[in-house]
Amino acid sequence: MFDSPDAFDGFVAEFAAGRLGKARWTHAAHLAVGLWYLERLGFAGALEAMRAAIRRHNEAVGTPNTDDGGYHETLTRLYLTAIAAQRRAHRAVPLPQALRQLLASPLADSRWPLTYYSRARLFSVDARHAWVAPDLRAL
Repeated sequence: MFDSPDAFDGFVAEFAAGRLGKARWTHAAHLAVGLWYLERLGFAGALEAMRAAIRRHNEAVGTPNTDDGGYHETLTRLYLTAIAAQRRAHRAVPLPQALRQLLASPLADSRWPLTYYSRARLFSVDARHAWVAPDLRAL
């Protein structure tokens, strides 16, 4: 996904500053940025950074953060939790390889959360605004 560590860092900087174009904010980009933040900030710091940066990005590209669109707390926490677990399992792997592994994992399928959540629960207003535990199977 990135030719160099500098390209990875630059992508995250563009995103964090709200300068990343809407078309570049793909599912793979979400995963990459989550991995980058986890690597540098730990889970709590990554969660705070992702919350702020996703909201800022959405506003910058004209996507309102509302009850039915924009930032989604449960999805953000779910993916960060899964990315962190994968990183712990492969701690010795350099970050570029960890990103390749992540993008080749089941997490790269945007439907992955539906193995844990029913559509109704995952896409509820409550799940968008706060963490909601899975209703189909435990993490």
